[in-house]
Amino acid sequence: MLLNLAFGWSLRWTGTASNEAAPYLRVYFPGLRSSLVPRMFSAAARLVTKRFHGIRQIVRQSPAVSAGGAGTSRSYSTALNYHIDSPDNNPNALWEFSASNMERVKEILTHYPSNYKQSAVIPLLDLAQQQHGGWIPVSAMNEIARVVEVAPIRVYEVATFYSMFNRTKVGKYHLLVCGTTPCMIRGSRDIEEALLKHLGVKRNEVTKDGLFSVGEMECMGCCVNAPMIAVADYSKGSEGFTYNYYEDLTPKRVVEIVEMLRRGEAPPVGTQNPNRIRGGPEGGNTTLLGEPKPPPCRDLDAC
Repeated sequence: MLLNLAFGWSLRWTGTASNEAAPYLRVYFPGLRSSLVPRMFSAAARLVTKRFHGIRQIVRQSPAVSAGGAGTSRSYSTALNYHIDSPDNNPNALWEFSASNMERVKEILTHYPSNYKQSAVIPLLDLAQQQHGGWIPVSAMNEIARVVEVAPIRVYEVATFYSMFNRTKVGKYHLLVCGTTPCMIRGSRDIEEALLKHLGVKRNEVTKDGLFSVGEMECMGCCVNAPMIAVADYSKGSEGFTYNYYEDLTPKRVVEIVEMLRRGEAPPVGTQNPNRIRGGPEGGNTTLLGEPKPPPCRDLDAC
């Protein structure tokens, strides 16, 4: 309904705006023919209409909508911000922190003033996600709202804003491929294609054995070692949760890492290029080979 209203508004606004803008455009562009003004706004209207139509199609064709909530896959790495109740994700399902995690909750709350408990929403969502196998059901969000004494919507708006909070099921090993420009230039799409083909899934789907899922993430902050992935390991619960980077990847190497994880092994983190040390140049340093010289005067005020 909202999309239909926005669609209609865009058409009405375009007609009004073209009439109001025409005198101003002729002042700044004396050679502009009056007949061109409606055409300019018509082109803008077509663009807006096309965009709204695309969004409407996404909503209508989404598996969760078309199957009445039975589907859990998403068309894009950042899912549309809606929730549809399902048997394992609804506000009536019982959810609470484990005894050990409840102790961690109490410790987290000590970091903030007692009248600002809501500041703990992000670390508590992270803890809930670790406990719940990599995703956060709405009942967990409600429990967090109760703990920090805010309306549930205050937790929902945080969980739907940050893409690292998963609101649908992921694999025990959630593989996130960096899709930002440096990694893309260095072959991140080939990395993602190799993962999806090897695991037999689409983006944001979970393998049948529940072990793996593949998503996309924007800049991981290690562009010098592009392309790279992050692996969120939920296989050992919140007590054994790890989040590691694997850099300088090739399609062959990323498949090897997947198989090592499947066997329960721990692949070496960081660069996968044997000729590099961390973020250093391949083959070793060519400059800064010794200790830097100290400044001529340590006491800057006396210099």
